[in-house]
Amino acid sequence: MFCKQKQKQKLADWPDAEWPSYIPKYHLDDFAAIDFEAANAELTSACSVGVVIVRNNVIADRFYSLIKPVPNQYDFWTTKVHGIKKKDTEHADLFPAVWYQVAYKVKGLPMVAHGISFDQRVLKALHVYYHIKYPNYPFYCTHLGSEKLVPDLENHKVQTVALHFGYDIEKNHHNALADAEACAVIAMHIF
Repeated sequence: MFCKQKQKQKLADWPDAEWPSYIPKYHLDDFAAIDFEAANAELTSACSVGVVIVRNNVIADRFYSLIKPVPNQYDFWTTKVHGIKKKDTEHADLFPAVWYQVAYKVKGLPMVAHGISFDQRVLKALHVYYHIKYPNYPFYCTHLGSEKLVPDLENHKVQTVALHFGYDIEKNHHNALADAEACAVIAMHIF
């Protein structure tokens, strides 16, 4: 793990003009790792969410919930990946009720995801769909970050990078909470 001092250190020696937006400039001690699973190809079809809150570089809180997706239909392939079916979310809360339980926990925190091109877009799409003001969270990516900061791995899938840092996700991969926790572990090591 990176050495932490009282004054935050830069993660790399890149000039500011070349700094990738998906990597924080300084070590993160406090952040929220997030992961969504989707029912179909629509960005509003999140059917589960996992959020892991890190405070002072330690996992301080975990949150998991099923979500009734919009539209409420499941593709064969998405169900095959995560195992969630329509009957599992038929009586689940819609996103606004779920996010109400999370929003105050993540207020003011940067977000981290292993693949922000999906998770950030889902979070924004759900805020837009339900007319919830989006707080414009700073978002960082452990997938792209690990490619840049830990380039010698076999690949940069969440399970590979997490295992490199001692966290075995293999049994629970594609459970939103397990994926969020793996992402948090990676971020604690590289960010």
